Amino acid sequence: MKTRATGQLGEKLAQNFLKGRGYQIVTTNYRSPDGEVDIIVAKDGVLVFVEVRTKSSRNFGTPEESVTQRKKQKLVLVAQDYMQTHGIKESPWRIDFVAVELDNTGKTVRIEQIEDAVDEG
Repeated sequence: MKTRATGQLGEKLAQNFLKGRGYQIVTTNYRSPDGEVDIIVAKDGVLVFVEVRTKSSRNFGTPEESVTQRKKQKLVLVAQDYMQTHGIKESPWRIDFVAVELDNTGKTVRIEQIEDAVDEG
C-alpha cells in the first residue's frame, strides 16, 4: 500500500473510531499558514485537534513516535489559528493523536487515541 493511500485510510479509520467514541466531526484537513491538522472533533464542549499517524510496519517505530517536536509546535499554531479565525475565545481545547497500525493487507491491527498528546505551551 502506498504511503498516501495508507494515510488516507488511517484518517478514515480514525474518523470512524472517534465517531464511535461519541465525538462529532467538525472538519477535516484544516489548513493554516503554519500547517494542517487532520481532524477537528468536539465532545462535551471540548474542541479536539487530532493528528492521525498511520503505519503498516514498526520498522521505524510506532505511529505516535513519528510525530516530531516541530510537528507538535505546528499543531499548536494551527489550533490557535483555527480558534482565532473562528472567533472561539474561551472554549477548552486540546491536541490528541490517533495512532493507527495496519498489517500488510491494510487490516487494522491497532487504533488508539492518545489524549492531550501536545502541551499547549
